[in-house]
Amino acid sequence: MTKEEIKKFVESFSDKQERTLVVVDYGNVEKWKNSLDWKVGIKELGNLVKNFSKKKKFLRRFYYGSDYGQSEKNQSLSGWSRSVLERADMNDFEVITKRVKYIHDSNNKSGFEKKCDLDVEMAIDLVKERENYDTVILFSGDGDLMYAIKYLHEEYGKECYVFGARNHIGREVIDAKKEGILKDILFAEDFEYRLKDSYTPKFWRR
Repeated sequence: MTKEEIKKFVESFSDKQERTLVVVDYGNVEKWKNSLDWKVGIKELGNLVKNFSKKKKFLRRFYYGSDYGQSEKNQSLSGWSRSVLERADMNDFEVITKRVKYIHDSNNKSGFEKKCDLDVEMAIDLVKERENYDTVILFSGDGDLMYAIKYLHEEYGKECYVFGARNHIGREVIDAKKEGILKDILFAEDFEYRLKDSYTPKFWRR
């Protein structure tokens, strides 16, 4: 999309802002940097999202794991996890989180793999809040939510747009677009000038 096309797309939501649900799977969004060579900023994401969904905070939903470290007894969030969750809240997202699990993995250098799948929570919220929105904007190229999106489209006429990086779009998402289940797939690369992270953690500043 060109900047002019993006402007028109954003403006098309001016009369839909109170009936649009935004779902941010930040664990997925975070991985986009591997192909983008830049990182999506939470502040920048929040500023863009407010063009789509306004006033009702519960319709701007941010899903990310709470990392307390390997020990289940630990009650202190890791610095990075705390920073992400706090910045999401500061930028007016409704934050949905659960504890990150550390699973033993002898093939991993660290000896474990981190896991925190919030797909079930996202799918349930999509269905639970269906009376409160007409349009969904999903920031995740993962295809796991397409079954729920298909159900909501076919049974309740919900429209859905998916944001993703070009190399992080699942086959299920592409198929959903071909089948008319998705309104469109939007690429983060086109939105770099609006999404690129400008945040520098305090301990990096001089």
